[in-house]
Amino acid sequence: MIEIKEQVETLLEEAIQTLRSDNDARLVSITKKITEADPLRFFEAAKNRYEDRTFWTSTIEDFYLVGVGNAYQMIATESRYKVTEEKWNSILAEAIVHNPYQVAGTGIVALGGMDFDPKKERTSLWHKYQASDFTLPELLLTKRNGDFYFTSNIQVKKNDDAKQLADGLKRAETELFSNQPIAFNDLVVQEKEVIEPEQWKASVRTATADISKSNLEKIVLAREVRVKFNKEANIAPILNDLIQTQPHSYIFAFEKEMDCFVGATPERLVKLENDQLLSTCLAGTAPRGKTIQEDLKISQDLLQDEKNRQEHDFVVQMIKAGIKNYCTNLEIPEEPVIYPLKNLQHLYTPVTGTLKKDYSIFDIVKQLHPTPALGGTPKEAALTYIRDHELLDRGWYGAPIGWLDSNQNGEFAVAIRSSLIQQDQASLFAGCGVVKDSDPEAEYEETNIKLLPMLSVLGG
Repeated sequence: MIEIKEQVETLLEEAIQTLRSDNDARLVSITKKITEADPLRFFEAAKNRYEDRTFWTSTIEDFYLVGVGNAYQMIATESRYKVTEEKWNSILAEAIVHNPYQVAGTGIVALGGMDFDPKKERTSLWHKYQASDFTLPELLLTKRNGDFYFTSNIQVKKNDDAKQLADGLKRAETELFSNQPIAFNDLVVQEKEVIEPEQWKASVRTATADISKSNLEKIVLAREVRVKFNKEANIAPILNDLIQTQPHSYIFAFEKEMDCFVGATPERLVKLENDQLLSTCLAGTAPRGKTIQEDLKISQDLLQDEKNRQEHDFVVQMIKAGIKNYCTNLEIPEEPVIYPLKNLQHLYTPVTGTLKKDYSIFDIVKQLHPTPALGGTPKEAALTYIRDHELLDRGWYGAPIGWLDSNQNGEFAVAIRSSLIQQDQASLFAGCGVVKDSDPEAEYEETNIKLLPMLSVLGG
């Protein structure tokens, strides 16, 4: 560790001296470059601190964020995009940031997510997850381009002792970098309950009829599977298995007390770095083949399948319409390509542009969520239909999750291929796009395929 404790103590003391009353507080963020560290071992070691943990990785880019604790929390229940951005700008304006590195994912970083639909009546399943909830971790490990960074965020008050705070940070750092071993994932699903399968199929039949006689073109309907394990789930081994089995996905975990929302989503919503914006359309799904020849045939069939191409084009046109007024140099390929994953393959189209001044990543997320791949077309009519007819409370499933930093970088993904783990139980979620000629049995089978990535690492 190249920063010494005395420098941290000095920075904290300077921050304390700026406070005028006992009720004042100020966020101090200190980032330093460190030697190599294992993000999963860091995450596992944090379990002993009994604080909420956050995990995010883009495995294809070898980029990791691992957060521990909560130095500051941005919760919004109404006007969530506006309120969250206002709180974010406010904390940045007041914070003291010591970060000599202009590296995405360093400095002050907020990680979190939000509900798929804040207007949907909430159930007890998601009671620990707010409509919009972003956390600035107390301690954050960042891995990017083979380099490692460690950030400490702490709210200081007028009567705090800088030396005691610095000593506490050093103890925490020593504990978290103790190279805690990752246990073997020995979870076994002992019970599996498919929630209302026949009612779900009936809802697909009803939706096809409603589409035929309305202006609706597509409605995404999701369903839930509930499982019980042989023991309480340990999150680190699950993340490790997801990293090994889903190498082209975002692997995430958002812990709230004893609940943890975990997944491996291939679907980026938006990435922003140095004002360069990237959104991706990932819609249209088929399984992988058992041989190279079978895999190639399936991919070619997917490229030529009218239903999947239509579903894909819905998303492409929505992204274009959503961001064209917020960026310049907009570029969209005319034809999709195949994006292969371990269990599935998708139609894929990247969309790039340059974000205009005075706009933020929240503006783009607001425009893009929900994509037709998770909501439907037209957006508002499909959302209303889902709100009124879908059989579950999606909570954070299918919603924007991600991170942003104090250097105006950030990335959000769509929380699919996911599970809400609650000690020795979990709910898994999957959905599919329903159009006027959808077959309920085929759509049901598609959701079974989409459940596989999570079910396989949970011992199912």
